[in-house]
Amino acid sequence: MKYKDQSDQPLDGAGRLGVLLVNLGTPDAPTTASVRRYLAEFLSDPRVVELPRLLWMLILHGIILRTRPKRSAAAYRGVWGEQGSPLMEISRQQETALRSRLQQRLNGQVELELAMRYGTPSIASALERLRKKNLQRLVVLPLYPQYSATTTASTFDAVTSELQHWRRLPELRFINRYWNQADYIQLLADSIRRFRQAKGEPQRLLFSFHGIPQSYADQGDPYPSECLQTARRTAEALGLDEDEWALSFQSRFGRQEWIKPYTDVTLKAWGTERLQRVHVVSPGFSADCLETLEELGEENRHYFQQAGGGEYAYIPALNEHPDHIEMLANLVCRHLRGWPEAEQNRGEKD
Repeated sequence: MKYKDQSDQPLDGAGRLGVLLVNLGTPDAPTTASVRRYLAEFLSDPRVVELPRLLWMLILHGIILRTRPKRSAAAYRGVWGEQGSPLMEISRQQETALRSRLQQRLNGQVELELAMRYGTPSIASALERLRKKNLQRLVVLPLYPQYSATTTASTFDAVTSELQHWRRLPELRFINRYWNQADYIQLLADSIRRFRQAKGEPQRLLFSFHGIPQSYADQGDPYPSECLQTARRTAEALGLDEDEWALSFQSRFGRQEWIKPYTDVTLKAWGTERLQRVHVVSPGFSADCLETLEELGEENRHYFQQAGGGEYAYIPALNEHPDHIEMLANLVCRHLRGWPEAEQNRGEKD
């Protein structure tokens, strides 16, 4: 194996602390060709689709990538802005704000880079930028509050795959999940509370999470349980009764069974109940994207209202809200304990 040359790095111990911030990814443009490239990378990940490789590659390249990119590109065009996709624009804002806050907290002794698991900027390119800054310690923060092999573990695969080519490895800490942090639950509850104060109290609140195939859960993926605990703890923080909220899963793909209940089926049922006001929040997403803005904000609104429902509102993700950035900074600092950069700045909240 050929290792990357790191002879340009000093040996005086004055290494840097790096934070790698990772989200899922997005096409570079709302075009069929760009979406096809993005989906090809995303759906080729064996963590995402666990079918036998040869069979799946035949399906993916013979059927899916010939039909789905055009439909998805049209959906992306509906949410695309001047700065690109919502996910990229918000992620860049999160990157800038979190870098500034961590540098303030750690007296400038930190470098932060944003990467996408699929698409650009790639994990490999972000790590290379950190390497050139004499990286010696690294914290990886996947922006997935709940753990799943399809997201968090896939990020770990990509990071460690790149590090296999490095001759000098950094100390490494990897944040698996953060839904169980008290400040995250409080932040989520506060966000929902502010929305309810502005828009009125709903008859029911739906916590909608991205789904995974049921077979993954059957094999031990803890994601469904962590989603349930996220929703339950948030509902408790809001003081909601059991009949005032529900949990569901969205974005299923293909013919196999996915974890239930399904978001679209749930909202159609609520529509037939003639509910006059519902709110939907998606705590599995740290930044708004196609799945929240188009699928939840528009598509599922249509299902609910077509079935007889009344007012429908999607509660935005935490995005670049200052409280969200502060929570992420707290999270990183908690995982730095014992490293020199953290010990020299113990006066800050950690």
